Amino acid sequence: MAETLSRKLGRPVTVSELGFVTTPEQVSGTYPRFVEQAIETSEQVWARLAKQISCGNSEGFHIGMALQAALAWRYDRADDSVAHTGRQPVTSADVQSLYTLTELLADLDRRHGGGSTHTRTMIGEILVRQVKPMLRGTYTDDIGRGLMRATATLSGQLAFMSYDAGQHGIAQRHFTLALRLAKAADDRLYGAHLLANLATQAVYLGYAQDATRLAEAAIDGAGRAPASISARLYTALASAYSRLGDKRACQTALGRAERAIDRASPGEGPRWVGYFSPAHFAGTAMRCLSDLRLYRQALRHAPAAITLDQHNTRTRALHTALIAMTHAHAGDVDGACTWGSTLAAQTLTVQSVRVAHRIRELTAALDPYQAVPQVADLLRGLPRAQRG
Repeated sequence: MAETLSRKLGRPVTVSELGFVTTPEQVSGTYPRFVEQAIETSEQVWARLAKQISCGNSEGFHIGMALQAALAWRYDRADDSVAHTGRQPVTSADVQSLYTLTELLADLDRRHGGGSTHTRTMIGEILVRQVKPMLRGTYTDDIGRGLMRATATLSGQLAFMSYDAGQHGIAQRHFTLALRLAKAADDRLYGAHLLANLATQAVYLGYAQDATRLAEAAIDGAGRAPASISARLYTALASAYSRLGDKRACQTALGRAERAIDRASPGEGPRWVGYFSPAHFAGTAMRCLSDLRLYRQALRHAPAAITLDQHNTRTRALHTALIAMTHAHAGDVDGACTWGSTLAAQTLTVQSVRVAHRIRELTAALDPYQAVPQVADLLRGLPRAQRG
C-alpha cells in the first residue's frame, strides 16, 4: 500500500503515515525503496539493537533478502534529492565527525575484534542518540548525501563487527541499510564494498553459489573502480568460487585481484579502502588455494600474509591460524605447531567468533596427529573456549 501511494503521489509514503504500527518482529532486512523508508527502517532497527546485542539475540541470515538487496542497489534509479527539513540544522562539520568516529571504531575492531558487546552497544547508542536526529534534521542535498555516506560507513562498520561477533541477522540488516544509504549518497564504490562484505558473510555461512552472484553484482556495480577496490572485490569473488570447488573460476578471479593489487598505489581511492593491503590479498589467496587442496601453492603466500600493520591483530590471528592449518593439511606437523604456538599468544586480546572458528578448523586439521607430543602440547595451549 505504501509503495502504491508513493508512486501515485510522487513522494515516499511510509507505513506509519498510513496508520499502521510495525512491531519489532515486522522490521525486516529488506532493502528500502525510498530514502524516507530507509531512515524509518533504520530508526526501528536501531531501537531494537541494544537489547538484541545485550541478550545475544540475532535473527538469522536470509540469502534471498541479500540477493534482492543486490538487485535493487544495482538497478533501482538514483535518488533525485535527499534534502530534508527538520528541527536541527546539519552541517558539514557534523558529517565529518561521523567519519572520524567510524575510523576510530574500525581501528578498535582491527585491534580487538568485533566481539565486545560493550563496543557494539555503544555504536547502537550513537546511532539512536546522535545520528537519528541528524537524519531528521535540516540539510541541503549536498550535505544530505554526505550525511547518508557517513551514516552508511558507520552502519557498515557495525555490520562487520556484528558479523565478526557471530550475530549474522544484525550484520545483514546493517549491511542492507548501509547499502541503501550508500545508494542515496550516490557512492557506488562504497556500495560495492558493502555488497562484497555481504558476499563474504554468505561464504562464511555456506551460501557459496549465491555469494558469487553478490560478488559479481558488486564488481559490475563498481564499474571502473580504483585498483585497490577492484582487488578487494575480486578476492571476494575468488573466495566464493573456491568454496564451490571451481578451480578455474577461482584462479581467474585471484589473478585479476593480484594484478589489481600490483597496480594499486598508496593513498589511491577512498580512505576506507586503505585497510586492504597485499597482506589481505595473500591471506585470501591462501584460503582459496587451501580450499582447493593446493596446499603447497597456498603456503607460497604465507610470508606476504603476515606483513600486516601492527594494529591488525585480528587479521594477523586469522592468517596465522590459516598458515598453521595449511601446514597441517600438507602433512607438515612441525610447521603447524610452530605457527600454532604463535597463534596462542595472538588471541589473548581478541574477541572474534571468526578467530574462534579458525582455531576449531586448525584443531580439526591436527586431529590425525593428536598422538604426537608436540601436537598435544599445542592443543592444550590454545584457548579452550575456542577449541570446543
